Amino acid sequence: MATVDSTVRAAAPAGRGVDVAAGIGPYRLGLRRLRRNKTALAFGALFLLIVVLCLCAPLYADHVAHTSPNANHVTDTVTVGGVRKDVVSPTGQPIGPTWQGRFLLGADQNGRDIAVRLLYGGRNSLEVGAVATLITMVLATLAGVVAGFFRGAVDGVIARFLDLIWAYPVVLLGIALGTSLALGGITIGPLEIQGNSLMVPAFIIGIVYIPYVAKPIRGQVLGLREQEFVDAARVGGAGPLRIMWSEILPNLSSTIVVFVPLMIANAILLEAALSYLGAGVQPPNPSWGTMISDGIRLIPSAMHLTFVPGVMLVLAVLGVNVFGDGVRDALDPRARVRIEDVQEQAEVQR
Repeated sequence: MATVDSTVRAAAPAGRGVDVAAGIGPYRLGLRRLRRNKTALAFGALFLLIVVLCLCAPLYADHVAHTSPNANHVTDTVTVGGVRKDVVSPTGQPIGPTWQGRFLLGADQNGRDIAVRLLYGGRNSLEVGAVATLITMVLATLAGVVAGFFRGAVDGVIARFLDLIWAYPVVLLGIALGTSLALGGITIGPLEIQGNSLMVPAFIIGIVYIPYVAKPIRGQVLGLREQEFVDAARVGGAGPLRIMWSEILPNLSSTIVVFVPLMIANAILLEAALSYLGAGVQPPNPSWGTMISDGIRLIPSAMHLTFVPGVMLVLAVLGVNVFGDGVRDALDPRARVRIEDVQEQAEVQR
């Protein structure tokens, strides 16, 4: 296996280039670059904080709000500033944020605690985004590597399949698949998934984004298969599977790593869009998209119903997107910082 960072070698001082480049790997340089990008780290920490808060949803619901995400409190009252108020008024107006344990961010038209549903909805949205990204990355990597390595008829069949998915806008294709699968579910041999399961939108989103990852990987594999280290592996008697596993995939690792946070952000956004349109997460399961859809009918009298999940969605997507851009810049072999890092390391070793 060979992974060559030509930029680092070219930037090393004369007479010591090979030793310095060998002492600093591309991922170590990428980590140093990422640590210098304070903005990316800050947004990555923001996304991590949102993930932790959503994972702690049961703790908040049980010990602070004392309710569940689907419990109705239409006829209940709550004390705010010493005044008893209806959770939902006789005219159907839900209470706004109380800034206390119960109904911290207010209630919806069914008397459900918005803060509790926000955290549980975040868990569902993040779970769908993570599973969809896993499906996309595994299938796209497999399709891109096989198509690029074998070329010919194999490449033609896979490329046409990718073009078929690529031809449809992701939202329209997601709506079509989500509507049909929500009615009948998914049955693959002995595996059966109900239509209201979170795995249905995860499967749909994972499938529709495959071409957006597989095509760049295929293009990179077409170049890698012509490199000298692949020819050396063939001469050494390695078969196609071994070459793809031990020679091609390690050289795609940086590309795959860069795609992961970007696909998570896209998957979360698409899930929110599909749920808003009724083709994603199905009731009674909450998600940020379904919360926005439920609250849109009470604008402008209850702005918090759409504002709260909308802000959380924006922060989560913005956090993972900015962090993903930082990872991409850190792993870019053409980045100026790689040359500076090698020269700095050379000065230390002298």
